[in-house]
Amino acid sequence: MESIDNMRKEFEAAFGRPSKRAFTACGRSELIGNHTDHQHGLVLACGVNLSAVALAARNDRDEVRLISKGFPACSVALDALEPDPNEYGTTTALLRGVLSGIVQRGANPFGLDIYVVSNVLAGSGLSSSATIEVLLAGVMEGFYLDGDLDEIGLAMIGQRAENVYFGKPSGLLDQMACALGGIQFFDFSDPAVPVAERINFDFSASGHALVIIDSGADHANLTDCYAAIPRELSAIDAFFGASALRDVNEDDFYAALPVLRRMFGDRAVLRAMHVFDENKRVLEAKLALERNDFDAFLAALNASGESSYTLLQNVIAEGHENAQAVAFTISFAKKLLNGRGAVRVHGGGFAGTVLAIVPNDLLDDFCAGMDRVLAPGACRPLSVRKRGVYELTLED
Repeated sequence: MESIDNMRKEFEAAFGRPSKRAFTACGRSELIGNHTDHQHGLVLACGVNLSAVALAARNDRDEVRLISKGFPACSVALDALEPDPNEYGTTTALLRGVLSGIVQRGANPFGLDIYVVSNVLAGSGLSSSATIEVLLAGVMEGFYLDGDLDEIGLAMIGQRAENVYFGKPSGLLDQMACALGGIQFFDFSDPAVPVAERINFDFSASGHALVIIDSGADHANLTDCYAAIPRELSAIDAFFGASALRDVNEDDFYAALPVLRRMFGDRAVLRAMHVFDENKRVLEAKLALERNDFDAFLAALNASGESSYTLLQNVIAEGHENAQAVAFTISFAKKLLNGRGAVRVHGGGFAGTVLAIVPNDLLDDFCAGMDRVLAPGACRPLSVRKRGVYELTLED
């Protein structure tokens, strides 16, 4: 990550005034609980040591201006906070959405300049967009609301920005993990009041490393594949008069299989089967960490990966049968691990990254092997970051 001193120089060069305050938010890894959050389910996730930092200062204009290093500058007028479908998928949409959310929470905004540097790779599955959403929410909350919102409140503002303004129907998992940091157990049974429980497990003492592998395929243009999962599951929810699978009786679901297959097709039914089982696996993984049974934790992760591949089907994107980067990455990682550790698709899936839990004695050879066939630096060991979004101290 670039130094704060360099960022301060770049801020002043860009905006013509010194920065006053600094904030940070982290990327995230979904350990287990693949596509359960939007079905009001359970997730085990953690913050990671890839992060974004923002410098900010008040300006004398009626707008919020944002420069995210490496991307075009953008701005939002303080009185133009309605969603614009023409902005879907843009940083401007996220900025407008976060500002709107802060205003909804009672803020009376003024002009603000924000400069962001991030090493959370875009399209990597580490939730670069959620990191930026939560970071922007933290900056604006710090300037406009003086610390009145907690991390979950910031996460909910970020999710609304992504859903309504950015045009991506995500659950709340990514924003929660980026906002809170540490290893977290999430229960989204009531999405308006999500439950977060910190898991006090020292991953560094497990004898294993948390590794993210860049498959080389960017998921930034695969929103339609991602959106098909909640859309198909929502159709099954509606059949039972429920808002999410968490509210559907599992026995009733299996009793209705002939009708469900006929009405919604096999893929939707298989995806629902994954969600029912995945919630159970999350509990197994949580309990395993709490009793320090790392082998049971690994078993739950491997079972989750198999289910995501075969039932949820978020490894190979439709129309990309000859470009199966995630499937290849998973298979080759398993070969290198030779029955040890764990491997699974990471995050939303279809492209982006693969998660591996690698024994420390295999780590160097594993990363060298993955880098040889993918690209230098494709294999990246990470560590758990204990804090999510917070304000840094700037020395004069």
